Amino acid sequence: MVNTPSLTNIRNARAVRMPDNAPRRRRGRREGTVGGAAAVNVVLIVAAIYFLLPLVWVLVAATKSPGDLFSSFGLWFSDSPQAWQNLVTLFTQNGGIFTRWVLNSILYSGAGALVAMVLSAACGYAIAKYSFWGREALFSTILGGVLVPATVIALPLYFLLNTVGLTGTYWAVLLPSMVSPFGVYLARIHANASVPDEIIEAARIDGAGDLRIFATMAVRMMSPALVTIFLFQFVTIWNNYLLPLVMLNDTKTFPVTLGLTLWNSQTQRDPMFYQLVVTGSAVSAVLLVVLMIAMQKFWRADLTAGATKG
Repeated sequence: MVNTPSLTNIRNARAVRMPDNAPRRRRGRREGTVGGAAAVNVVLIVAAIYFLLPLVWVLVAATKSPGDLFSSFGLWFSDSPQAWQNLVTLFTQNGGIFTRWVLNSILYSGAGALVAMVLSAACGYAIAKYSFWGREALFSTILGGVLVPATVIALPLYFLLNTVGLTGTYWAVLLPSMVSPFGVYLARIHANASVPDEIIEAARIDGAGDLRIFATMAVRMMSPALVTIFLFQFVTIWNNYLLPLVMLNDTKTFPVTLGLTLWNSQTQRDPMFYQLVVTGSAVSAVLLVVLMIAMQKFWRADLTAGATKG
């Protein structure tokens, strides 16, 4: 007669085998996690080198003389650095026109990004929290603006602003920079996630109007997204080259990008302009890096808000 193993014996056998197998499974998971983390770190390091290498080259090249700029190794300093002399030459060239270009870029980027942030916040909040006919169609139309290349709308914008006599003025660059379709998208997403409908209803019951609710409550809850919209739009306007090229004709209204391109076109006539362009590019890059570092704490607040919520 064949002895059938009892249920108790089967359980005991499984209980005895499990400690032998469990560490192997945990070890396999741990090794897979470590391997995946190492691969991610390698990719991030390669990406960081790829993006930081041009910045390092510009900063190093800004300390060299025009002769050393081409005769020395690009990623290391020359034997006779002259960073201060290059800066003095940069800010005194053509009567200090570079300072005017920097101030113009700050005006275009700062004012344009600020207005774009406010408009995007109001539009995104309204689309997220109010129900009205054609809401999704309107949002899809606005979002479609992200897909339209800047080269397509440059010429129509020129004819439109030329009709009202604004080409060649600061408004020709400021007005198109005050619109950000991507900012509207980001504001709507963040309004849905961070502004509860219950708080809006409670504020209405207490007698607060819609404008007051938006200005005093929703804006504070959406502040991390608003900082992101401001930074994205600021950098986009600062690096914009095509719009100022089409709209402006007076060097006194040029931003940094257009002014450095003007100097770069004169390098064949005078090689000294190579150093001016390199030093000016370094100053422009440093200003953007300083802005990013100054706004870093707001991005950190946005990242930690989801971890501490609830």
